[in-house]
Amino acid sequence: MRILAAMSGGVDSAVAAARAVDAGHDVVGVHLALSRAGGTLRTGSRGCCTIEDAMDARRVADRLGIPFYVWDFSERFRDDVIDDFVAEYQAGRTPNPCMRCNEKIKFAALLERAIELGFDAVCTGHYAILRDGEGGLELHRSSEEAKDQSYVLGVLTAEQLAHTYFPLGETPSKALVRAEAEARGLTVASKPDSYDICFIPDGDTRGWLADKVGAAQGEIVDRSGAVVGAHDGAHAFTVGQRKGLRLGVPAPDGKPRFVLEVRPVTNTVVVGPKEALAVGELAGARFSWAGAAPADPATAFRCDVQVRAHADPVPAWAIVRDGEFVVTPDEPLHGVAPGQTAVVYDGTRVLGQCTIDRTVSAVPAPV
Repeated sequence: MRILAAMSGGVDSAVAAARAVDAGHDVVGVHLALSRAGGTLRTGSRGCCTIEDAMDARRVADRLGIPFYVWDFSERFRDDVIDDFVAEYQAGRTPNPCMRCNEKIKFAALLERAIELGFDAVCTGHYAILRDGEGGLELHRSSEEAKDQSYVLGVLTAEQLAHTYFPLGETPSKALVRAEAEARGLTVASKPDSYDICFIPDGDTRGWLADKVGAAQGEIVDRSGAVVGAHDGAHAFTVGQRKGLRLGVPAPDGKPRFVLEVRPVTNTVVVGPKEALAVGELAGARFSWAGAAPADPATAFRCDVQVRAHADPVPAWAIVRDGEFVVTPDEPLHGVAPGQTAVVYDGTRVLGQCTIDRTVSAVPAPV
């Protein structure tokens, strides 16, 4: 096949590209420039899309003997990921920029251009497995449980999966990937993994959002509506947050309180006891299937639901009802916020996902 290898400058995408070459494919490497103000150097494992990352990717491509290009996707990234991130926080939601980047950039904008140029598939260093199933191609968890990235790939559609290539999915450990990179003489063999939000390399999400959104004082209230504190901007709070609340009124039982809800229209933050974070149902109107949909999604079906990249899956019932994808876990989920993504599985197979619009508390508010 003609393969376009997305090369971030890290070890995973480097080894994925090398394996594509070994498999006999016609491989071309591409590095995505996602920031027009990217820094020259990384800070340890923080940051990405730097000049250093592009140079690392180029050195790997040279070592593999494949053509290499840098494509400027910064405008798309700003519109589809960064601006969406800000808008979601302004709406009182907790977005996942990695999901949006996979959905809008790596497997939409990049894949679209790749197909236009005559490539058969985009190759990435994600840890996930593609398998042929009765209904077509299926997305499954990686053999490397600790590195499994099927959750952040849950937004991929059947059409996108048909043009995707994951050479690392069956690799049992990240240590083996690094050892392989070392054996191949790739300079990124010991390069630290990136973490945190790539466009906020210093990790100060609250400060970054304050610069984008601005300060706006508001009230912090308990579940009865009583004012218990004040804040300088509701965007700085997320459901499940405990620290930094600066509450002026202690809870009657003396126990810590947590953020239960962010109400952007009134610029209000609602806090309450930890047990009130339990969610008995979640739903979202923006949903998709990773491959073939269930035979009758309007009839409740069994699945496992996962609401964070490395959270434990929880057995649940799911159904498409009144235009929403509704999930009811067997046991309450905790700290789930609108804007997060719920990915549902059948065993190791990803069935689909929804962006959470609403949640129903498993613990009713006091009357």
